[in-house]
Amino acid sequence: MRKLLPYLLILLGGLIIITPKLLEWKEDHEQNELMQMTKQWEAKQQNAGQNSSLTVEFQRASRLLAEAETDESVPALQPELMSSVDGETPIAVIEIPVIGVKLPVLEGATQENMRHAAVHMSGTAAPGAAGNAAIAAHRARTEGRLFNRLDKVKNGDTISITTPSGKFVYAIDGIKIVEPTDLSVLSNRGEESILTLITCTPGGKQRLIVQAKLQP
Repeated sequence: MRKLLPYLLILLGGLIIITPKLLEWKEDHEQNELMQMTKQWEAKQQNAGQNSSLTVEFQRASRLLAEAETDESVPALQPELMSSVDGETPIAVIEIPVIGVKLPVLEGATQENMRHAAVHMSGTAAPGAAGNAAIAAHRARTEGRLFNRLDKVKNGDTISITTPSGKFVYAIDGIKIVEPTDLSVLSNRGEESILTLITCTPGGKQRLIVQAKLQP
């Protein structure tokens, strides 16, 4: 048994090393499958929700962002916080060329949706519509995954959102750091069509906000 112990320790160490990579591979595989599904859209995105539900959605997304930043294995959500929105079919694809981002967008901020995709926050405007369309994603610890490099964008950089009803191009016009309870980032600018991207700062204590205006 003593002779086997070193080999068992080596095996255990190997498993500890490769497990995070296997999890990333699984999430990337699921992300790729969602991207394939965007080629088969059958319905148009609808704008829905009221202020009270929007507050709950923002709080849920903010909490999930922080949990993932401090704990790689996020615990299951409490049943009362689970979204009833079906997030299996992508509603859009978001692209940020300057940082090489191309992600499927699912509807509703749930733990499962945010593992391998960006999420459209239910209750905010639909991409391309008047109002404020909010999309959140984890910062991720691996370079280039999800919104890991969102802090590298600058004013003037473009973001495109492709939906079943068309492609919309936005130009970034505001970048800031806010507290996780700051709902003002979801405010409208009159009748303008704006896009708000939300992710964590390192450590998960604050939120990085990138806002952009729809281009003609």
